[in-house]
Amino acid sequence: MRTGIFGSSLLAVALLLSGCDKTKDNQDQAGVALEDMQWSDEATDQLTEALAQRAAHGLDQKDFGLAGSGEKADKTQLTKAALAYAQALARGATDPTKLYEIYTVPRPSPDLRAGLAQALREGRVGAWLASLAPQDASYRKLSETYLALRKQGNGPSTEIPATSAPLKPGESDPRIPAIARQLVATGYLDKANASTDTRYTPAIAAAVRAMQADYGIATDGVIGDDALKIINLSDADRARAIAVNMERMRWLERTPPATRIDVNIAAARQSYWRDGKLADVRRVIVGEPDHETPMLGSPIYRLVANPTWTVPRSIEERELAGKGADYLRRNNMARKDGWIVQQPGPKNSLGLVKFDMKNDHAIYLHDTPAKQLFDDVQRQRSHGCVRVQDALGFADMIARDEGVTTEWQKARETGKESFVPLPREIPVRLLYQTVIFDDAGEPVVRDDPYGWNNPVAAALGFGSGSERRVRGDRGDIGP
Repeated sequence: MRTGIFGSSLLAVALLLSGCDKTKDNQDQAGVALEDMQWSDEATDQLTEALAQRAAHGLDQKDFGLAGSGEKADKTQLTKAALAYAQALARGATDPTKLYEIYTVPRPSPDLRAGLAQALREGRVGAWLASLAPQDASYRKLSETYLALRKQGNGPSTEIPATSAPLKPGESDPRIPAIARQLVATGYLDKANASTDTRYTPAIAAAVRAMQADYGIATDGVIGDDALKIINLSDADRARAIAVNMERMRWLERTPPATRIDVNIAAARQSYWRDGKLADVRRVIVGEPDHETPMLGSPIYRLVANPTWTVPRSIEERELAGKGADYLRRNNMARKDGWIVQQPGPKNSLGLVKFDMKNDHAIYLHDTPAKQLFDDVQRQRSHGCVRVQDALGFADMIARDEGVTTEWQKARETGKESFVPLPREIPVRLLYQTVIFDDAGEPVVRDDPYGWNNPVAAALGFGSGSERRVRGDRGDIGP
């Protein structure tokens, strides 16, 4: 039976649930040996067709053991290929816990062997496979864009060409509209200031200088080889980034908690979902390169008003070494039980509120006195924790939604460190997505500030990509 890339939605849901259902029938099928799976000619054709369409998932660089010759394989080969492809669609072709030192975001765990056995009995292998990938509009749009870029890769390149002479502010050049579009896409230039002619305007030059500062090259506004490498994205670069981000979407649960906080580390942006609806979006500051914010699944369980901050040994040894008593006094710090502790107040590095989270990595959300950093384009400036824009306003929102506004206000008024437990924990997912969607719903490839796309792309069979990384050592001493 032939189905579309994503399958009929009702059938897809039904078959996906059949693969995860722990009924006795499925438990029995889970014990079926690989060589005992019964493959009809129709089922083989469906698998072959599904694999032929794997580019729709950015998986065309992998052959899953059949290399397009499913009809010539034996039953065991067919079963192994089907399960490998099912695994790639349902949970990802890569394992993030092996690619990264820390990854604790919840992942799907369907019973794929039981699902395949049932799909073979019912003659619905193609529909079952189609049901395993994410079914939402964002994934579908990435799929469409990837296929278009893959097709376009055989035509003229959209890469901005280099020239022998650097481009200086005030000059004219036919590449200016393309340069301006990419600066808008990456957040350095307001759309209203994007030039539609060939003039290298002061607004574009200011955007280029800001970008140069973030990447640690001379901030002269001159677009030479180094600056052009940062600005440039070829069709192959875009396709590679989109394939990686589709893979990261496959790592995620298909039905995330209806109330949750998602932080996109790469874009330094936070989204608060309440009862399935997007309630709030705001900027955040995340870890700088070499102090990266890890990809965690970790709930908020309480609000902390007027927090103290116990300085970690790593920060004390590297950044407070040699600081005397005057420095500690000016910053409201004192030694306690062998640790440097910063007392509550407006200068505290945690600001006036901390959102305590449960994890083994001392990662949490918090306020900050360094409000000006939220105006930066690249907001990878912390030592790993997540600083929230207008954190007090966000804490007020959480307290209201959780019915603890009175307790929260009283805690704040004490001026002392005070704790307000939440009646229920709020899941937080710290994710890393370098493709975001603009107001028109179109995917925009943003920077890969940590270089974290590279190991995923390599595992998917793509060649090396851009080595652009935001420079580190730009943050303050805060967590």
